[in-house]
Amino acid sequence: MNDFLTQNKDRFLNELLDLLRLPSVSADPKFKDDVIATAQFLKEKLEAAGADKVELCQTAGYPILYGEKMVDPKLPTVLVYGHYDVQPADPYELWDSPPFEPVIKNEKIYARGACDDKGQMYMHFKAFEMMMRENKLACNVKFMIEGEEEVGSENLGTFVKNNKKKLKADVILISDTGIIANDTPSITSGLRGLSYLEVEVTGPNRDLHSGLYGGAVANPINILCKMIASLHDENNHITIPGFYDNVDELSKEERAEMAKAPFDLEKYKKALDLGDIHGEAGYSTLERTSIRPTLDVNGIWGGYTGEGAKTVIASKAFAKISMRLVPHQTSEEITEKFQKHFESIAPKSVKVLVKPHHGGEPVVTPTNSVAYQAASKAYETTFGKKPIPVRSGGSIPIVAMFKSELGIDSVMMGFGLDSDAIHSPNESYGLFNYFKGIETIPYFYQYYAEMSSGK
Repeated sequence: MNDFLTQNKDRFLNELLDLLRLPSVSADPKFKDDVIATAQFLKEKLEAAGADKVELCQTAGYPILYGEKMVDPKLPTVLVYGHYDVQPADPYELWDSPPFEPVIKNEKIYARGACDDKGQMYMHFKAFEMMMRENKLACNVKFMIEGEEEVGSENLGTFVKNNKKKLKADVILISDTGIIANDTPSITSGLRGLSYLEVEVTGPNRDLHSGLYGGAVANPINILCKMIASLHDENNHITIPGFYDNVDELSKEERAEMAKAPFDLEKYKKALDLGDIHGEAGYSTLERTSIRPTLDVNGIWGGYTGEGAKTVIASKAFAKISMRLVPHQTSEEITEKFQKHFESIAPKSVKVLVKPHHGGEPVVTPTNSVAYQAASKAYETTFGKKPIPVRSGGSIPIVAMFKSELGIDSVMMGFGLDSDAIHSPNESYGLFNYFKGIETIPYFYQYYAEMSSGK
C-alpha cells in the first residue's frame, strides 16, 4: 500500500464516517437541510484536497458539486462523477444499528450510503488528495457530484446540457458499481436501463363495509393483485405485448464467455436464505440479473394495514413497479407499452391510472478503449489479477445521458460487493474495498495518461 495512504488511513476513514453521519436522503423533504449540509461538507473536503474552482452549482433541486485541477492542457482530462444523496433508510427497525450512526464490525462499515455511493465516491476525493500531495496527478481532473441520483437525477441533464464546455473531458470515471469478490476483480461493462412507475386502481368512491358490500363490488386490492400476477406467465416471461421486440439477444459464444465468471449457486441461495432460485426459463441466474429485462413490484398497498382488524373494501389500491431494460429497449417505449397493456387488462368495475416516475437507458461500454484498458491494468496492479468484464443488473441512467450529451464514454471502476446490501437495511462497505479503491484509482490516471500519449 502507498506510504501516504498508510499514514493517513485513520483520517481517511474518520472523514468517511463523518460523511455517513449526515442523513442526505433526497427522496424525503424532511432531510433537506441534511442533504445541503452534505454538499457543503464535500465542498470543503474537495477544496482541502487541492481542487480549484470548487463550487456548489445551484439547480432546481439539490446543488451539484463541481471542482477541477487542470495540470496541463496537453494531458487527458478525467471527469469524476458520483452522488452524495442516499436511499431512505426505512424500515429503521430492521437495522442492527442506527443507519446514520456508522459502526465498524467484521471489517465492514455499516451505515446507509456506506457503499452507495458515499464510500465509493469519497475514494476519489482521497485518491485525488494522495496524488496531489505526492505530485503524481497524471491527468487533469474534474469532479461532478450530484445530490439527486436516488430520485432519478432530474436536474442533472439540464446541468450537463448547459455546461458542456465546463464538463469537457476525455473520459468519465464512476465508482457506483462493484466487483465479483475481493479476490476476483471485475469492471462493469454494461448496465440495464429502467422504467419506474406507479399504478392506482380505484373501485367504489369510498371505503366500504366488507360484509355489506363484499361479493357485489369490485375490490381494488384483489383486482390489482390479479392484474400484477398476469404480467408474468408460467415461465416467468413478461406478458406485455411487444415487450421483447427490441431486446438484444446475445449469441451462444457471448453467453459462454459470461458463464466463465465465478459463481456459486448454492452459496448464492444460502446467502439469501432461499430454498430455490426463481426467474425467466432458459437463462442462468447471472444472465437473468444482467442481460435479460425484468418487471418487479417494489411496493404494494391499500386498505387497512394498522393494528387489529378493520373490515373494509378499500376504495383504492396502489403499487410501484420497476422494469429493468436491456440494450435496444428504451424507457419511453417500455413505459408506453406497460401503460397501454395495464389499462387494457383492467375490468370495467375499476378505473386505472398509470403514473410514470423516472427512467433511464441501458448502456454497454467498450472494453477495447484506452480508458477501459487503463482501468484493467490498474486493477491488475493492485489485485494481482486481471479483472473480468461483467454486465451489471443495476441502472445508472446518467451513463447513457453522458454519452448522448457529452459524447464521452464512462469507465465504471466499482469496488462494492453484492453482499453490501445497498438499498436495504444494514448496508455496508468493506474497509478492504474502501482502501483498495483509494490505492487503485491513481494507477488509472497513470496508465490512462501513458496509454493516451502512446508511451
